[in-house]
Amino acid sequence: MRKLRTIDNVEEEYLRNHPEEMDQYLNTLFEEYAKDGDIKALLSSLRVVSRVKGVGAIAESAGLTRNGLQKALSEGGHPKFESINAILNAMGYYLKPQKI
Repeated sequence: MRKLRTIDNVEEEYLRNHPEEMDQYLNTLFEEYAKDGDIKALLSSLRVVSRVKGVGAIAESAGLTRNGLQKALSEGGHPKFESINAILNAMGYYLKPQKI
């Protein structure tokens, strides 16, 4: 049986091979979220980034357990604003308002 790759797998592999694209990737995902409000897509992309940067390290730096980080960024996750901010900080980023 042939195993198909998901878009998350493709994005993760790309970011691992092109770490210089991470800033633009995150900018684009938040721009798209600002336009369409698709929280599932945002959380999915943040899951990809956390895997590239190391789930354990991101969780620890954000003050979460691995399980807590994975739950927050899961498809059914409903993370608090503080959690998203802590996760982004752990990834080396911060939220910044931008005028429309």
